[in-house]
Amino acid sequence: MKMTHLTTEGKARMVDITDKPVSRREARAQGKIKLRPETLSLIKDNQVKKGDVLAVARIAGISAAKKTADLIPLCHNITLNQVGVDFEFEEDGLRIFSRVICEGKTGAEMEALTTVAVAALTVYDMCKAVDKEMVIEKIFLQEKKKDEIQS
Repeated sequence: MKMTHLTTEGKARMVDITDKPVSRREARAQGKIKLRPETLSLIKDNQVKKGDVLAVARIAGISAAKKTADLIPLCHNITLNQVGVDFEFEEDGLRIFSRVICEGKTGAEMEALTTVAVAALTVYDMCKAVDKEMVIEKIFLQEKKKDEIQS
């Protein structure tokens, strides 16, 4: 298997996407943060002292998507058309979903994953005073799509 991020000498490099066509790309990711039932109730009732956990985590996730190339060294800068963050309460935690859409020469997988990771970290930060047992887990890419743009 050829490693696209390595030169023939084994040195790291950014992949050359010059000749790739522009296409519409979409990536979806998800992850989970396990929380105690009491913490879930505080979040649902907007009673966490640091503020509205879901609103802040959503904004943090969106901001993170825009900063992905700054965080992941060999990731290309891409122009994002849309970044969405959603949450689903579960019995033992909060599931976080992201959807990222762009038109470009490379996909938005890293942006979708970064969105979920930073949203989860934000929940952790905002709830750490009331829940010492939180666990961030199972962050993964659910789906990626590429549709050629007709010219």
